[in-house]
Amino acid sequence: MSQIVLLRRDKGGNESGRQAIEKRGSDTVNSTYNSSTFDESEELQMAQDAEICLLKSGELMIKLPLTVEEILNFGEANQELFIKSNTYSIIPITVEEPGLTISWVFSSEPKSISFSVVYQESEEAPLDQCKVLIPMTRCNSHKETIRGKVKVRNSGIYMLIFDNTFSRFISKKVFYHLTLQRPVIYDGSDFP
Repeated sequence: MSQIVLLRRDKGGNESGRQAIEKRGSDTVNSTYNSSTFDESEELQMAQDAEICLLKSGELMIKLPLTVEEILNFGEANQELFIKSNTYSIIPITVEEPGLTISWVFSSEPKSISFSVVYQESEEAPLDQCKVLIPMTRCNSHKETIRGKVKVRNSGIYMLIFDNTFSRFISKKVFYHLTLQRPVIYDGSDFP
């Protein structure tokens, strides 16, 4: 069974919206997805069709491919992505080692942006075979910071999609930061 947990925070860091929120002590788990499970229900298939149709026929503004090494060297500063009205931009992340966790934080100006995460086995794989990990969601990222993560179970391309096709006149700026976490593997070597 897949798990999606969403948390929205305003610019001051306060919780402002919840959707299936999970708390662990004082830590809050943000939007997560375990990519080892792909639910092929009819509802997910309908949502998947929207993302796949966007990738096939929408107007792409920017494709900014990143590797694991580039994300590891990201630093602390936010990156900026400009998205014209009626277009979308993608950040495809090529991952060759399963077990990593890709995390993101983003906000937008001057209004909201839609966001989705799609998995593709390889660049040669047809778009029809892509799997939607996080369905397209309109985020009030101009009012609150959006945080999320996806756990990598399969090597391939994880596409972060920022969609502004719903906006007929207003271009957006997305300020984002990406991080990667490697799994902690305990080998028992410090046990007496």
